[in-house]
Amino acid sequence: MHTLSLWALPSILLLILTMGLFKKIPLYETFTDGAKEGFKVAVNIIPYLVAIIVAISMFRASGIIEMIGNALNPVLMHFNVPADTIPIMVVRSLSGSAALGIFSDIANNLGPDDYATKLSAVMVGSSETTFYVLAVYFGAIGISKLRYALLVGLIADFIGIVSAIWVCNWMF
Repeated sequence: MHTLSLWALPSILLLILTMGLFKKIPLYETFTDGAKEGFKVAVNIIPYLVAIIVAISMFRASGIIEMIGNALNPVLMHFNVPADTIPIMVVRSLSGSAALGIFSDIANNLGPDDYATKLSAVMVGSSETTFYVLAVYFGAIGISKLRYALLVGLIADFIGIVSAIWVCNWMF
């Protein structure tokens, strides 16, 4: 398996190059055109990235996340959800990197075998960065009417978190 994983990416690249040569596609020009488009997209999403980073920083610095955690703690303890995991639930739909930072703090403080660490890991893997996706990707292609995307994304996040709690209660 180790050898297969080492050769997977080079094999895929070689296959793409071979198929491109076989179909007589101008490989270098196609590559540079794609790189130009990728650079344009990267420049276009910078304002959306800055906006989402500022919003997340404001949430963390203002203490709103802790206030929400304190308010939800009595209800969540009934479902065997430690208070340490509440910031993950709040932040995950906003930013993946912020959620990973919180998860890293939980893992470092409580250890890898703690129930809160395991639950946090499953929560991070079971939900999506809904607001990040909407702000960055929808903004990059110019979609301003989110319609049902926000609602469906938040429902999916909620289902992912509830499922993570259920699975962790069942398994651990």
